[in-house]
Amino acid sequence: MPSRLIYAIVFIEGFCSLGAEVIALRRLVPHVGSAIVVTAPTIGFFLLALALGYAAGGRIADDYRRVVRNNFLLAAALAGIGLSGPAIDLAFAHLQPAPIAYLAFVGGVMCPIAWLLGQTVPVLTNLLASERVGEASGNALYWSTLGSFLGSLALSLGMMQWLGVSAAVFTCALGLASGALLLAGRDGKFWLLAGLTVAASLAVNLQHAVNADTAYAEYRVSTVDLPGQQNPRAFKVNQSVASLLDDSEPPRTTRYAEHLRRVLRDELGFREREILVLGAGGFTLSLADPDNRYTYVDIDPAIRDIAERDFLKRPAGGEFIVDDARRFVAASERRFDAVVVDVYSSHTSIPSHLVTQEFWAGLRRVLRDGNGIVLANLILDGKLETPLARNLLATIESVYGRCAVEVLHKGKPLANVEVLCFASSQPAATGIYRDELNRADSDRLR
Repeated sequence: MPSRLIYAIVFIEGFCSLGAEVIALRRLVPHVGSAIVVTAPTIGFFLLALALGYAAGGRIADDYRRVVRNNFLLAAALAGIGLSGPAIDLAFAHLQPAPIAYLAFVGGVMCPIAWLLGQTVPVLTNLLASERVGEASGNALYWSTLGSFLGSLALSLGMMQWLGVSAAVFTCALGLASGALLLAGRDGKFWLLAGLTVAASLAVNLQHAVNADTAYAEYRVSTVDLPGQQNPRAFKVNQSVASLLDDSEPPRTTRYAEHLRRVLRDELGFREREILVLGAGGFTLSLADPDNRYTYVDIDPAIRDIAERDFLKRPAGGEFIVDDARRFVAASERRFDAVVVDVYSSHTSIPSHLVTQEFWAGLRRVLRDGNGIVLANLILDGKLETPLARNLLATIESVYGRCAVEVLHKGKPLANVEVLCFASSQPAATGIYRDELNRADSDRLR
């Protein structure tokens, strides 16, 4: 084989193998989130399968072109169908609990792709007979790694941002099928099989019924049955309801959004104030509040257009800034009267850098004159008995002292928990009233 053809093949291998890993991590977000306890094992399993593929490729002693050709086509089928939205949604819908579906996806789709493609470099370097072993392997690894670098950037920052995740999946499948055809020669049956694989990949990825599927989340707008409401609809982010809206005037929204608005307008009397909202959701918080100025911050640049076009059916009220919530808070020179924290990417997933003591303390710097309030919408168990509920609330109160906590939907396993803290408050030592030593009366005087 010509050296240029070999390097083209290993470039495709690198591009599509790391591309498949990036896509797999993104596809898992709606179902198991993006916490480090999910991403680290996923990357680890991928690297293990890749290592086993290297070892398997090193043991192959003949028929090199046919082996790599078949591996590429099988990997194209696994990527095009196994990484599609409908296939993953189906797996997580029928394989419960979620860790079972996760292991089935990793073991049945992602790892086989890595194992098949991992064989490419050790197999094809056998065909570079005119070069020294070190030179041949070095050049092959260079082109493979360069492909991985470009694949990770092109798919995550390019394809997913502008055309969606399904387009990135199809690109990987098409690239692998093209690499297989470069090795197929004039084998008509193989060309037909490759064509069918590409067609199947295209068909299944066109079936992903979402309004938008960006690098950060998938968005769906669907009608819901809510008695007494006019044309109610749900704005779903990563398969979790982020906002509700109907066509009445003023529009009715989710209970937690109406609660936050009531606290700001009715209980605190906010008028002509600057309110920062971290996490845009469906942009419903400002809908029935024309008297205050809202600034929404969200990491996904596409969310406003999607919400306005398919959910709000009107322009969103307030300013929209594309940024990571913590980075905006750390860098902004603007000051606000209130900060609303609503940063869930799904019911089960909140970015871990937005729950720490440092994050909550950092919110003080964007509050005007160190005063103002922090309002947080948390999704926790209704009894506040789990370690997450206890520790997250304790973390917030370690910064602001005692905060008001109200649990909505108390009868459900997961509930919206609304936390209100005043920035002027500070944590302080506490005591316990006992029959033997009771300072309640003196505390009242203080």
